[in-house]
Amino acid sequence: MLVGWGVQPPRQRLHAAGPLALGADTVGLNGWIAIAPDGAVSVVVPRSEMGQGVHTALPMLVAEELDLPLSSVRIAQAPIDRIYANLTVLRENLPFHPDDDGSARQGAQWLMAKLGRELGIMFTGGSTSVKDAWLPMREAGAVARAMLLKAAAENWKVPLARLRTEDGFVLHPDGRRAGYGALAVDAARVGAGIDAGDVRLKQARDFRLIGTPAARLDSRAKADGSARFGIDARVPGMVYAAVKMAPVIGATLAGHEAGAVASMPGVLQVVTMPGLGDERAGLGAGVAVVAGTWWQAHRAAQALPVKWQAGATAGLSSESVFEDLARALDEESGYVYHEAGSQDVQRVAATVAATVTAEYRAPYLAHAAMEPLNCTALVEDDKGRARVRLWASTQVPSIAVDVAARVAGVEREDVGIEVMLLGGGFGRRLETDMVAQAVTVAMAVRGKPVQLVWSREDDTTHDVYRPAALARFRAHLDAGGEILAWDNKSASGAIGHQYFPRNLGLPGVGPDKTTAEGEYDMQYAIANQRIAHVIVDSPVPLGYWRSVGHSHNAFFKEGFLEEVAHAAGRDGVAYRRALLRNHPRALATLDAAVARAGQPAAGRAHGVALHRSFGSTVAQVAEVSVEGARIRVHRVVCAIDCGLAVNPNIVAQQVESGVLFGLSAALHGEITIKDGKVEQSNFGDYPVLRMHEAPVVDTIVMPSLAHPEGVGEPAVPPIAPAVAAAVFKLTGQRLRSLPLRLG
Repeated sequence: MLVGWGVQPPRQRLHAAGPLALGADTVGLNGWIAIAPDGAVSVVVPRSEMGQGVHTALPMLVAEELDLPLSSVRIAQAPIDRIYANLTVLRENLPFHPDDDGSARQGAQWLMAKLGRELGIMFTGGSTSVKDAWLPMREAGAVARAMLLKAAAENWKVPLARLRTEDGFVLHPDGRRAGYGALAVDAARVGAGIDAGDVRLKQARDFRLIGTPAARLDSRAKADGSARFGIDARVPGMVYAAVKMAPVIGATLAGHEAGAVASMPGVLQVVTMPGLGDERAGLGAGVAVVAGTWWQAHRAAQALPVKWQAGATAGLSSESVFEDLARALDEESGYVYHEAGSQDVQRVAATVAATVTAEYRAPYLAHAAMEPLNCTALVEDDKGRARVRLWASTQVPSIAVDVAARVAGVEREDVGIEVMLLGGGFGRRLETDMVAQAVTVAMAVRGKPVQLVWSREDDTTHDVYRPAALARFRAHLDAGGEILAWDNKSASGAIGHQYFPRNLGLPGVGPDKTTAEGEYDMQYAIANQRIAHVIVDSPVPLGYWRSVGHSHNAFFKEGFLEEVAHAAGRDGVAYRRALLRNHPRALATLDAAVARAGQPAAGRAHGVALHRSFGSTVAQVAEVSVEGARIRVHRVVCAIDCGLAVNPNIVAQQVESGVLFGLSAALHGEITIKDGKVEQSNFGDYPVLRMHEAPVVDTIVMPSLAHPEGVGEPAVPPIAPAVAAAVFKLTGQRLRSLPLRLG
């Protein structure tokens, strides 16, 4: 069976299982495009919009090939269907070195993409939205254009070659023209047999829309308040739910006294929420209070007497976590993600002039998205059959549907979902704990829609956190300061070991690329290197956090490289330039950032970092000053090579966002554990970057015609090491722990 599946051609990505249900007056030409009589074109966007601009960038791909003005595009939500699966995120989760382009990597990626078509997971993350849609959405536009041309040729009885398209019209040299709306019905009839293999996509030199700073399609709605986020869902007859969850990680519910809050204003019901996941599912055990308003539900949940049964993690602390990580590094060799050359130091002992060692660490981090976690659910009977409806701001609509079906005990096709805008995701909305809770409560108040909302304290203390990590480095240098050998071993929990079981029902075993990404996949030409990682099972819930392992491993790797350059008596930029001899694009990116940065102002210093993640290379120069113990970042120059920039304005916006997000973590971010409890609860003790701390961000988008790469996350990792390098120049203090604090 496995061999038979392997030799079968991959599933197509053009036609959905059913017709597009986008209104009675629209005509679907394929699974991505439907056209109304007035010429408005609905484009299915299968990725969630959380500020990153996919509701503009992805329609641009279709509009380019369809020769359509972007102003004519309407955004349509994707139904749950395999053709909208994210294949790239699975393909790029394999632990191959980016410079390895051998047959093993190509074969493994092909198989993962094929598996992705079967699983059909609709997933927004990993900076893959444009990258994954680059071919299927352009093909959908090209096929639709070919269908419209064929319809016009048959209607006018003229050769197809005589026709062309422009701005939503088919044109004939004699002056005849027909709008797409007028041709849609005939196009669907005569062009049904046209497939992606029958059309030729535009060459980059012919692009008229791709590569331009087109205005975002969602700006007006967000400016005038008409944009609807998950928390804005309003369904007739809706009630509200607030939660109360175990204060200690791994604790279970022992009992509660619902009668104590029954007479409080607006209270309708108290619902127990057991068995929604193991102790590392993020939500823990708990109860929900249902009331007429959310504030009434929240006040009652706070007042509800609850007894908890502490588990094995009751004594857990941040100190004990790092002790376990250090012990693992002492005792275990770890999984080797990349090895090159000889690590036998005895062979080169005669030429070793200096050895540099260091240990770096990073804490747990919360996501702290501005929109509180929420989900609205309705469970109702329809002719004797239970059906579920969801209104959710989620990064994984297909998984949310599966979870809702499982909790409600219904079939997948009995669950409908409206994917709302996301007020920040950063990986937190890859989880479905809030969906499971909302459906559980909706089953208890059957027939009434219920909106479940977490408070900021709920979110901060019951997140799925970025892993705490510890890394050790050793580099041997020759008399000229060149690196003879580079050894790096790190330890942390593995996100995949928790995410896959709790969200996909798949085993969480084996190596996890995210643990060592940013360390093993560096671009520097070091002849002898060994990069390994030790997975230490984490009692703390772990989840994907914007830029994932790169977020801390870039700080480790770039910080240590600065130490090596200093030990060699070399400037960090010059040292990197020599090591980038095999990567001219990365070298050009570094040079562009350094040239734009110029010289720092008096009393300030420049720190530089370079890092590749999600297929893109980013170089950053941070201009920093130190006032007492306060680190102030005034300006950041960021050059990014992300391949062809579909929309340079959106790239710049994402770079600015990534720099500020990463700087917030670099200067402030830290989740600590004491007696099994998360100590932080709100922005008072888990601060994020404030407006007065935000630097000017100067973005350089490197020109390229290469395949588009990731944009949403690559600007996050380099900022912490760049700032740390500048602080060292100003103070002489080498900061090896996050967040950056001066002693």
